[in-house]
Amino acid sequence: MGNALTQKILITLGFLFAYRVLAYIPTPGVDLGVIKEFFDSNTNNALGMMNMFSGNAVERLSIISLGIMPYITASIVMELLAATFPALGQMKKERDGMQKYMQIIRYFTIFITVVQAIGVSMGLQSMTGRAGQSAVMIDPVMFTVLTTFSMLTGTMLLMWIGEQITQKGIGNGISLIIFAGIVSGLPSAIGNTIRAVNAGEMNFLLVLGILAIMLITILAIIYVELGERRVPISYSRKTIMQNQSKRVMNYIPVKVNLSGVIPPIFASAVLMFPLTMLQASTNPIITAIADTLAPGGIVFNVATFFLVVFFAFFYASIAFNAKDIADNLKRQGGFIPGVRPGEHTKEFLNEVASRLTGSGAVYLGIISTVPFAVISGMGASFYFGGVSVLIIVQVALDTMRKIEAQRTMNQYDTLGNVGL
Repeated sequence: MGNALTQKILITLGFLFAYRVLAYIPTPGVDLGVIKEFFDSNTNNALGMMNMFSGNAVERLSIISLGIMPYITASIVMELLAATFPALGQMKKERDGMQKYMQIIRYFTIFITVVQAIGVSMGLQSMTGRAGQSAVMIDPVMFTVLTTFSMLTGTMLLMWIGEQITQKGIGNGISLIIFAGIVSGLPSAIGNTIRAVNAGEMNFLLVLGILAIMLITILAIIYVELGERRVPISYSRKTIMQNQSKRVMNYIPVKVNLSGVIPPIFASAVLMFPLTMLQASTNPIITAIADTLAPGGIVFNVATFFLVVFFAFFYASIAFNAKDIADNLKRQGGFIPGVRPGEHTKEFLNEVASRLTGSGAVYLGIISTVPFAVISGMGASFYFGGVSVLIIVQVALDTMRKIEAQRTMNQYDTLGNVGL
């Protein structure tokens, strides 16, 4: 059974390798030299952040330049609609309905990708290098068509890779793609920092300060992510006697951060969609608005904080279903001491989850903004900010938990086979 876990890990690594290969396939018809010049002067704005999430695919104008963000944006819209319209929410709960629901997300992803790709192609047509050469080397109409189809193909491939990792590998595929993208850019970010110190552009004490902030952030994330409230469960004597040979849970674990890594990813997707569109314009007013909303600024950090808090509450309400837990507990003959089964148990669990979600949402908002704001003020890269560190640590912890759960399940299967 150990081979099954090894196979899942190898499948995950294989798909992530394919993702990194796609990041080096450029969109046809562009002058990569002009694109590099442009990105050298736009590393600390929305394009720089989008480049980080895509694993530096944007600065190479790869076919996956739009990354997985169109899929995430489509998922956000569908989750909001499912929470608003009961019929759509019911569709999610049914097996056949869930397939239709996912199909709608895919179609909506295609629509968002096409709109963004057309916007990017039009923005590139007005871009020129220092010597006045155009970034586009072919007919503008043909370039728009090629760019749209290339980026649509890239995003669809990423969506498929993410689904394959979730189904056949270890961990959440979409989260792992973003994780791999951020991690792949860390070596160059560290190298640039070392070069800046050697050239005297950055103080060594400043680098130590950045490392200290990162270490504190990592420790805070690990401390909160491993934190949980254990709601005790008791069972009737009859239930205990009937389940002597089975492992019965004696508590319900309710995590402090019920929504995981989703809120900062959702918040980034929501902010980057309009910012990317604004960056493509050359209008002075629109450029001024884009500069105001630039990552690292007060407006961007305030918007990030409130969006992260909103999505933390929103996603926790979906992820934690107190009614299902209460009904299952009642069926199994279990109860929370001092709380009546059924509706009272549901209300008690909702109250516990709400209190924890309040603390977890504020924690996510602070982690996503404060380290990023401080580090941006020091002149460091996005890669050392709160959102990137949060995603790296959370995805790593989640993947480790799933590997450990798979190992435990394999051990039980092995013991069962020995017993036979």
